[in-house]
Amino acid sequence: MRIGERAGLKPGRPMRDVFGEALLAVCEKDPRVIVLDGDLGNSTKADLVRKRFPERFLNMGIAESNLVGVASGLSACGFIPFVVSFSSFLLCNAYDQIRLGVAMSRANVKLVGSHGGITLGKDGPTQMGIEDLALVGGLPTVTILVPCDRVSMHWAVQAAVERTGPVFIRSSRYAMPEVYEDGASFEVGKANVLREGKDLTIVACGLMVGCALDAWAMLREEGIEARVIDLHTIRPLDRDTLVQAARETGALVVAEEHLLHGGVGANVARIVAEEAPCPMRFVGLADVYPDSADADDLLREYGLTSEVLFGKCHEVLELKGRIVT
Repeated sequence: MRIGERAGLKPGRPMRDVFGEALLAVCEKDPRVIVLDGDLGNSTKADLVRKRFPERFLNMGIAESNLVGVASGLSACGFIPFVVSFSSFLLCNAYDQIRLGVAMSRANVKLVGSHGGITLGKDGPTQMGIEDLALVGGLPTVTILVPCDRVSMHWAVQAAVERTGPVFIRSSRYAMPEVYEDGASFEVGKANVLREGKDLTIVACGLMVGCALDAWAMLREEGIEARVIDLHTIRPLDRDTLVQAARETGALVVAEEHLLHGGVGANVARIVAEEAPCPMRFVGLADVYPDSADADDLLREYGLTSEVLFGKCHEVLELKGRIVT
C-alpha cells in the first residue's frame, strides 16, 4: 500500500520534479533569481531553469565549496542565488563555506538539498542525505523548510525568495502524496495542524507527513483521536503549537526521514521538556548508514512506515495511562 492511501490522499509526483517547476516559476517572476548547479541539474531538476533561462543557470561542476562561495558573492551584488545539489554533497563538502560565507554573514543565499533521506534507494548511502537537518541545524541563522508535497514545495521556494537571509530547503526524489489542496495557507515558523485530536499528537515533516496521516486513519478505526502536525518549518520551530499539543493531548510521537541523533525529534523534545513534559516516542533512523535497495524496501527495513508509527502511538498512549488493546 502506497504512503497516503489509508488516509485517502491522492498520489503525488516525484518531489524533485515539483521542485524544478517551482524553481522555474520563481525565476519567471523575479529576474534576481539565479541558479548555481553542482553538475546535477538533471537529477535535481534544476535544469528546467537552464532550458528556459540559460543565462541565469551556472553549472559550477562538482565543486560544492566554490559553488557556495560564488553564491555568497552574487548575493552581495543583489542577486538571489539558489545553490542546488544533493544534500549529502552540498552540506558535507561545503560546510565550512556555508558556515562562514552564508550563515555567519547572513547572506541572502538559498540552499537546496535534493535527495534528502533514504528514498533515493539504489544510489546508496554515499548519496543519502540522512545528516542534513542536523548539519544545517547547527547554523543558527539559517531558516529550514521541509515541504511534504507539491503545494508545500511551491510555497517553500516562493517563501525562500521572499525571506531575506539564508534558507535551506530539503527536496527528495520520492513521490510524496498530495497532502494539501491548492491555495492552502502556510507561514514560515508556523506549523500546520492537519487533523485535530485529543488523545495524542503526531508531529512529522517531509515524507513522514503522509505516514502520519495513514497512522491517524489506523488509529481512528480504533476510536483513538490523534492530532497531526506538519512541521514544515524546522527553524524557526513553532514552539506555541508544539507546547499546546503537548498540554492538550499529553503524548507526542515525532517522525522524520533522518537520523534520530540531532534530528527534528530531538529539537521537539527539548521544547516539550522545557514547557510541557509528557510521554514521547520517535520514528527515524537509528545510528546506521542504510543499505542500497528500492526506496520502499528501505523504508520498511528501517522502520519509516505508518505501521511503525502506529505502534509508537500505542506506546505513548500506554505511557500516558490509557489502556489500549
